[in-house]
Amino acid sequence: MQYRFAQERQDYSDYSSGRVFYGLPGHPAFPVRLASEIFQRCVALREAQGATGPCVLYDPCCGGAYHLSTLAYLHWNAIGEIMGSDVDEDILSVARRNLGLLTVEGLDRRTAEISKMLMQYKKASHEAALKSAETLRQRLLGLVETHQVEVRSFAADATDSQAVCEELAGREVDVVISDTPYGRHSSWQIADASQASTLSPAWQMLEALLPVLSLRSVIAIASDKRQKISHEGYRRLERFQVGKRRVVLLQPVAK
Repeated sequence: MQYRFAQERQDYSDYSSGRVFYGLPGHPAFPVRLASEIFQRCVALREAQGATGPCVLYDPCCGGAYHLSTLAYLHWNAIGEIMGSDVDEDILSVARRNLGLLTVEGLDRRTAEISKMLMQYKKASHEAALKSAETLRQRLLGLVETHQVEVRSFAADATDSQAVCEELAGREVDVVISDTPYGRHSSWQIADASQASTLSPAWQMLEALLPVLSLRSVIAIASDKRQKISHEGYRRLERFQVGKRRVVLLQPVAK
């Protein structure tokens, strides 16, 4: 896959999972450069259709919301609101901490945590993390002068249309970026076993998203190649492969 937007290999070490941003043990972090490329492709597709202004970004399988949080730092002016949901309450607690780093208060709390660990253990990794926290704070101080990115997280089964619609309460989503469960580190969890279906979880997720999307919304789904990411309510805009990940960009079609 050729990068069209994130063409330069930048140093993303300040955004590393487990340094300032909280990581999920056993769950590989989504690559920052790839997340940036996907987001910029989504924004470009929306703008080509006349959509303007900061977008509402949502991930119905957000995990620890690491990629959502890093996208905010990288593309603050293009984002007005970030929402993340997950069926796992324990994982969602990590998402809330990461999304909290989009405020100066939240970042200061994290900096205090790192400072305490540095004093206690005197590890070089904690010293590097503290420097990254200071770098992010200076960046964030400049970003919040333009506007504050609103954040929201909630527990919901991504395949449950009623749950998603109730939580969003009529809110329209502009961009969806989701790294769906696959591989040995994560798997689909259906909150209500009685709702299990012969249809694939990915299809059910796309079905659940339809009521909260407009015809200009763009959905980017990353998965392994074994999952078929398709639904009759969407048209495919792009598809590309990066390593073991396959990324599909979709858009709702008029009924």
